[in-house]
Amino acid sequence: MSVLKRPADTYSPLYFLASLGAGGLSVTFFMIFFFWVDHPGRSVPIFEDIIAAWAKGFLPQQIAIVAAWIGIAVFAFLNVKYLIWNLRALAEFKKTDAYTSLRNSNAETTLLAGPLAMAMSINAMFVVGMAFVPGLWSVVEYLFPFAMIAFGLTGLWALKIIGDFLGRVLAKGGLFDVTAHNSFAQLLPAFALAMVGVGFAAPAAMSTTPATVTTAMMISTFFAVASLIYTLLAATTAFTSMLHYGTHKEAGPTLMVIVPIVTILSILFMRQGHGLHVTFNVHTDNGEMMMFLARMIAVQIIFLSLGLLVMRRQGYFTDFVLGQKTSAGSYALVCPGVAFTVLMHFFINKGLVAAGAIDKFGVAFWVLSAIAVASQILMIALVFRLNRQHFGKPTAAAAVPAE
Repeated sequence: MSVLKRPADTYSPLYFLASLGAGGLSVTFFMIFFFWVDHPGRSVPIFEDIIAAWAKGFLPQQIAIVAAWIGIAVFAFLNVKYLIWNLRALAEFKKTDAYTSLRNSNAETTLLAGPLAMAMSINAMFVVGMAFVPGLWSVVEYLFPFAMIAFGLTGLWALKIIGDFLGRVLAKGGLFDVTAHNSFAQLLPAFALAMVGVGFAAPAAMSTTPATVTTAMMISTFFAVASLIYTLLAATTAFTSMLHYGTHKEAGPTLMVIVPIVTILSILFMRQGHGLHVTFNVHTDNGEMMMFLARMIAVQIIFLSLGLLVMRRQGYFTDFVLGQKTSAGSYALVCPGVAFTVLMHFFINKGLVAAGAIDKFGVAFWVLSAIAVASQILMIALVFRLNRQHFGKPTAAAAVPAE
């Protein structure tokens, strides 16, 4: 009798996306604190601001605060849990022939899911600290150098994998399978670079030390530019391949990877803008910010529509989300929904409200916020569904390896 295995037992580095998605959801809950809790004199809310809001006794806000605390705690835990599981599984995977084959194929770039998830985990730990740790702001300047070291090591990990891949395929011809380039899977390196960059940009927005702000801005700019260049080149060549060969079905979710890249880079540039304003007295008009965010949301809607259209035509959801088939790449579906939720909150609050286009907590505010919350709830349901499929009790369903 054959022993039944969980789909996750057939390992793929794309399972790092399970950690990534959970970390992203913890950030969506932090948006409640960020935009619905007053934090005067600080660029972000901290534990003391949250407690002060709770003490006001406004019931709807208290309910939102409790929901945010629970959400951050649950998904930060899952983020770390699946990160540790993946690091252990990857160490074992490296001992197999499958790993050697992966390192000599287009799928070598799936290894970038590792530094991508690691960078998200560092960001998630900052969210946990701001939400739960009293007195954090009094020592935050001392934490920034350590955070930048952590992001620096993660960035070097990502650059090492990218260097190995590009060195292999560009040094000699014929080592990259163009027929298997019919998806946006090769944008994963750009995604990882952007995530490291936005982590570096955090001290630029929060620090009051000019040297820290400048260092953070310069290094985050490098990773942002690298991500943009990689996105442009990989997306252009992939789209050409998709037009010729059609979209690879199991890699269908990658069509929407542009959405999280847009959110991450938008936040990176906003963090840099805040640093320029506070430290270097450079000002950005609220109307300009509103239009910048409107353009970024438009890009996201376009790629969300494209991805959902293609996957619906191919029957992806019927097979891999609602059906019996499984693919580690399904976790890539979580990232676009999470990213859209986060950028919608920024568009509403830093764009429309800040520019005076709508009133904060008015009817239009809540209608638009409901869109962001609906996307968040859908992603929560998707994460638990995928976790049951891939990490639940063993079933007879065979895993489909993502390419």
